[in-house]
Amino acid sequence: MKKLFNKTNLIALLMVVTLVVPTLALANANLGLDTAGSIGLGNADAKNVVVNLIRVVLGFLGLIAVVIILIGGFMWMTAGGNEDKVTKGRKYIINGAIGLVIVLGAFSIATFVISQINGSIR
Repeated sequence: MKKLFNKTNLIALLMVVTLVVPTLALANANLGLDTAGSIGLGNADAKNVVVNLIRVVLGFLGLIAVVIILIGGFMWMTAGGNEDKVTKGRKYIINGAIGLVIVLGAFSIATFVISQINGSIR
């Protein structure tokens, strides 16, 4: 029964792709309809979408690195003289700082590459 259900879903998906997608493309081409805008996708340039995605991902990674540094500092401050906890907290801080340097480097490289690409397109 599961195999039949999976085959039915696959056939339905293929029908949707083969019938709906060309219909939307023809409606957009022939009638001048704004298909992407009408279904809520927007009309943003693909280049801008990729740039924003890179910025969000690198920002999120930078936030994670800062949180790791804060966790390491908390571990170090609450160690109470225990050398193992101090060493563990110091490792967290060092690893978080290295991660933050890597993220900032990646952000600067991405910004440089994006600005060079924008300069060559214009």
